[in-house]
Amino acid sequence: MTLDYGTPDDQGVPTVLTPRLVLRGWRSEDVPTYLEIVSADGMAAHTPQPSTEAAAWSQTAFQIGHWALRGYGMWAVEDRATGQLLGRAGLYEALGWPGCEIAWTIRRDRWNQGLATEAGRAALEFAFDVVKRDDLISIMTAENTASIRVATKLGLTFNRTETIQGGKYSIYVISRVDWSGDRRTNPASEAS
Repeated sequence: MTLDYGTPDDQGVPTVLTPRLVLRGWRSEDVPTYLEIVSADGMAAHTPQPSTEAAAWSQTAFQIGHWALRGYGMWAVEDRATGQLLGRAGLYEALGWPGCEIAWTIRRDRWNQGLATEAGRAALEFAFDVVKRDDLISIMTAENTASIRVATKLGLTFNRTETIQGGKYSIYVISRVDWSGDRRTNPASEAS
């Protein structure tokens, strides 16, 4: 996929356009909708999510601050056709985190449409081509089969199990070399 980069927002967060999505910086008006997304049944089963508007506000502020401190972060993911907020996707590397993580959260009623894969593919391209990372990780529970499926579609492979913040998680990895090789030998992977 060749990304279309729009004008950065007021905080310097680049806007990324994919065929169906707009990956953009966070806005204060995203907070109530984001809380609705992460409060849906099953959304907190594998990843802790904010449960109050104040917690969603804090997480949104964290996402904005992550971009300011690291130069990359999680975008708000929006449906390009309708403008509906769908969730978040991008890069995450809090202090003490085991590596630069590619992550995604898409609203439950839009699962199984390839949106997490599309957003994840854009985040991979941004991480390797713009941020110049050598490798990325993705962290999930072993039971999170939907996210494992997305990770493997993106070319990440299981590496290890690790205890993080008291929980046991599977760590999937991809290197720039493996990602570049997959793009050269399997151009169809960019379209799926």
